[in-house]
Amino acid sequence: MPNFGIWEWLVILVIVLVIFGASRLRDIGSGLGGAINAFRREVREGREQGQEQEDESTAAQEQEGEA
Repeated sequence: MPNFGIWEWLVILVIVLVIFGASRLRDIGSGLGGAINAFRREVREGREQGQEQEDESTAAQEQEGEA
């Protein structure tokens, strides 16, 4: 696998800018950022729901043990 130096990355960046244009890259970046934020939010909500379900099942098991 080739190692890219600073000059190779600059050439790739220039080519991408020429092909897509700065405004389109901005749109792509903001769309990608929004998707990442939505993914993080869903993961966080999933963890919270999982924790709530664990708390409910633990409480139910404790009640069964007392009865």
